[in-house]
Amino acid sequence: MKLLWIGLGGFLGANLRYLVQAWSADRWGSAFPYGTLLVNVTGSFCLGLLITLGTQRIAIPPNWRLFLAVGVLGGYTTFSSFTVETLNLIQTGRWLSGGVYLFGNVLLGLAGAFLGMVLAQAL
Repeated sequence: MKLLWIGLGGFLGANLRYLVQAWSADRWGSAFPYGTLLVNVTGSFCLGLLITLGTQRIAIPPNWRLFLAVGVLGGYTTFSSFTVETLNLIQTGRWLSGGVYLFGNVLLGLAGAFLGMVLAQAL
């Protein structure tokens, strides 16, 4: 049942990401990835809002948390998870872990993308 909630949310989130990116390309052009930037910022905002509301303000049933946080926002952008997890490490005083996580994701992500491109060109 959990996978059904996540899958349904992921379907909605991925389609929402596509619509936001298409809208931003129509609005501002595609020379700069405005859509991805907009998705990452809005997804981070929404996950921060949801996590704070769900842990400090209101009781969100587990299936709805899975649907919204893992499904919708996970399908919309995984960048939101990255930013909230980085903030959590920093806010709990784990500055070194937060820095390693921040730079590790960015640098290793770039390295992974580069190596994937190199492999694809070699095939």
